[in-house]
Amino acid sequence: MKILVATQKPFAAVAVEGIRKTVEEAGFTLGLLEKYTEKSQLLEAVADASALIVRSDIVDAEVFDAAPELKVVVRAGAGYDNIDLAAATAHGVCAENTPGQNSNAVAELVFGMAVMAVRNMYAGTSGSELKGKKLGLQAFGQVGRNVARIAAGFGMDVMAFDPYCPEEVMVQAGVTPVHSVADLYRDCDLVSIHIPSTPETRGSIGADLIRLMPKGGVLVNTARKEVIDEAGLKEVLTARPDLKYVADVKPDCAAELEAEFPGRVFFTPKKMGAQTAEANINAGIAAACQCVAFLRDGDDRFRLNKA
Repeated sequence: MKILVATQKPFAAVAVEGIRKTVEEAGFTLGLLEKYTEKSQLLEAVADASALIVRSDIVDAEVFDAAPELKVVVRAGAGYDNIDLAAATAHGVCAENTPGQNSNAVAELVFGMAVMAVRNMYAGTSGSELKGKKLGLQAFGQVGRNVARIAAGFGMDVMAFDPYCPEEVMVQAGVTPVHSVADLYRDCDLVSIHIPSTPETRGSIGADLIRLMPKGGVLVNTARKEVIDEAGLKEVLTARPDLKYVADVKPDCAAELEAEFPGRVFFTPKKMGAQTAEANINAGIAAACQCVAFLRDGDDRFRLNKA
């Protein structure tokens, strides 16, 4: 059986070596499609694949239609909105992600951008420090827990809102649970967003929430651009010249925001949260291990869609 790695943006060479070793030692064949430029190339390559590993590549119904042998697709990373879960279920394919493999890389980027924001984007003017500030985490999954760990070293007070995480898990990590997302925004000097993009969360962070932030507040987004109501964000940045927004996910109106709010917004040129050598290797090899485990043992502990 073939395990296909299909990546428009390839894994690092050392990650590919680790994937190949994992796949071939388990007795499977590795297929490699890198830097492809046309969807037709993916459709051709997946025709005889039993498993598929992707990064941000789109895996939709057309891909599933072209892959009659496909049993499992793994997104090497935490976010999985590039995979059509309903289509996967309709085709009897298990869809998975690799939670936690990129979490430290993303968490470190949160602080890279947070320090830059409170130091006024390194413009040469007097800024402020993170020590003693209140940091709010919107979701307390793997990334949020790593952010909390790093925040302790900065001497920050950390709070979190996550209705799906038991409060005792937060308390054990030294984090104070809050009971509404409004309280999180109202009480915290910095808020770091870690929610997924779902029908419920898209556009959910808008003017009503952001305007609650204290004077000098900083909103950090390393999640998905879709969770932000961009019109609401612009409205609050206009009304509140003390607020800043920094993101690893460039909004659709990035050029407009940069022109209107210089020194108060920053966006990475592309999504860079997982762009470290370590995260690249971890996620790729984890994806390979999960493909092997599913094909060989039926292990679907990381399944995202319905069986």
